[in-house]
Amino acid sequence: MEAPTIGGVRVRKGNGETVRLARGASLTDFAEKINVDAASLVQMLFSLGEMVTATESVNDATLELLGEELNYVVEVVSPEDEDRELLESFDLEFGEDEGDESDLVVRPPVVTVMGHVDHGKTKLLDALRSANVVDKEAGGITQHIGAYQVATEVDGDERAITFIDTPGHEAFTAMRARGSQSSDIAVLVVAADDGVMPQTVEALNHAKAADVPIVVAVNKIDKPEADPTKVRGQLTEYGLVPEEYGGDTMFVDVSAKSELNLDKLLEAIVLTADASLDLRANPEQDAQGIVVEAHLDRGRGPVATVLVQRGTLRVGDSIVAGPAFGRVRALLDENAEPMDEALPAQPAMVLGLSAVPGAGQNFLVVEDDRVARQIAEKREARERAAMQAQRRVRRTLEDFMASMEKGESQELTLILKGDVSGSVEALEDSLSKIDVGDEVSLRVIDRGVGAITETNVMLAAASDAIIIGFNVRPQGKATELADKEGVEIRYYSVIYNAIEEIEAALKGMLKPEFEESTLGQAEIRAIFRSSKIGNIAGCMVTSGVIRRNAKVRLIRDGAVVADNLDLASLKREKDDAAEVREGFECGLVLRNYQDIKEGDVVEAFEMREIPRA
Repeated sequence: MEAPTIGGVRVRKGNGETVRLARGASLTDFAEKINVDAASLVQMLFSLGEMVTATESVNDATLELLGEELNYVVEVVSPEDEDRELLESFDLEFGEDEGDESDLVVRPPVVTVMGHVDHGKTKLLDALRSANVVDKEAGGITQHIGAYQVATEVDGDERAITFIDTPGHEAFTAMRARGSQSSDIAVLVVAADDGVMPQTVEALNHAKAADVPIVVAVNKIDKPEADPTKVRGQLTEYGLVPEEYGGDTMFVDVSAKSELNLDKLLEAIVLTADASLDLRANPEQDAQGIVVEAHLDRGRGPVATVLVQRGTLRVGDSIVAGPAFGRVRALLDENAEPMDEALPAQPAMVLGLSAVPGAGQNFLVVEDDRVARQIAEKREARERAAMQAQRRVRRTLEDFMASMEKGESQELTLILKGDVSGSVEALEDSLSKIDVGDEVSLRVIDRGVGAITETNVMLAAASDAIIIGFNVRPQGKATELADKEGVEIRYYSVIYNAIEEIEAALKGMLKPEFEESTLGQAEIRAIFRSSKIGNIAGCMVTSGVIRRNAKVRLIRDGAVVADNLDLASLKREKDDAAEVREGFECGLVLRNYQDIKEGDVVEAFEMREIPRA
């Protein structure tokens, strides 16, 4: 029987069979599944107005369109199914404790601290672990996830509790959702003077969706305007009924600032865990768990903060985490102290990976480095194919803004680079939710962790994309290449500034009154200590000019460690200087900032007014 003609091409039609394809599959992959020539599928798509080669990754919509034409049901395999099938091919399984009941031992509860921005989540953890995270965060908002373990005494027994600190700003919905999914108990922090706020409800919904018990910490009770009873009444409306009202949710009135009732909060967490959960794991099997956060350290390489969920992670284990693999070179606790092993529900920083894994990806220990490499390479290849399938024809920001004025439908493309993977994920998630109607769309074509590289600039040039740098700067000759290629790079240290500006660009209203202009950079060659004025940086101006009245930022290993600083003094030899130009040495002191190291770069910049059109 002669094959029917579809779009001018003779191709054998199916009978409604289901064809399973991986994300980013090519026409060759599809042709092999249905036993036809890939060239005929290329011709078919050409007749339908799509120019695609036989080996090029194709997006889901195109595959489904082709399936409809040929009477096949195309089922694109989800990332979770892809990964499960990949592990099964190596006789591995993620998510199950091995052995029987006798192999399981009690493990500490993993607790996520959630709540509205500025309600005191991080200050509460600071009080519990005697650290200070808040001062290190831009704008006082937690923009990363951290994991820490603390010990408390309940009924004479010492009990450990693992805390995960999730960000409070609304942009970090994805990170908070991931935090609740990897935890056993959620601590909902509500300020007694502020009451239930929109993100309080959002955090509560994440915890309920993850089906975890909730303990409510009513914070800031030492404030005169505090009203803990009002908070209890508000949360009752959302289904959290306090025990004193006949419900089953434990409420604890605390003050992170005054360190009031912290022991009662820890006790409530332990009692809730004992009453509601059977927290046991097998410590003898190969370790499995989740990557909480990851970043690139110049001295140590990729560093991943992981939470072991079952098994015991040891130095020397062969590990695969997302598309990264390696042998565990060192394990560090939250205080950067070396560890020999990490037990179930214990967080640890892992050194020795080949790349930076994504926050929220799973990790597992395998028998040897060869298996780890094979799994990681297949994961990376699949992810790359899926990314390539998403890419389309792109335009420059100028074309985008011009066509906006003409009323044409446009797409703005971005490349995101950040200091840690959680921030990049949260930024991408927030940008994807910007809705300015059907006339405009936004697409992220690449994202990554670490400094902006020449490769990023070349991709942006080829794709007419804009690069967004979140707490990172260009390295090497990336800035020169960007100027040469006309690639726009924008830098941000607070996430909602990035969201607001991109949203303004999408709306065609991006008319800034000021723009940042980089004046020059100086490399710190030596540091001199002074009891009167602190650390003096002996610098060589490597480009441009350093001005006394300009703002400066401190860059270490391509990442911004301090921004918007002032110069307390600038000297050329022994004389005060208004400015020091490229090629000359100088001495400078950063006002109210002493954490400088040799090799750091001081970048001077000023805000210049842009006349409105």
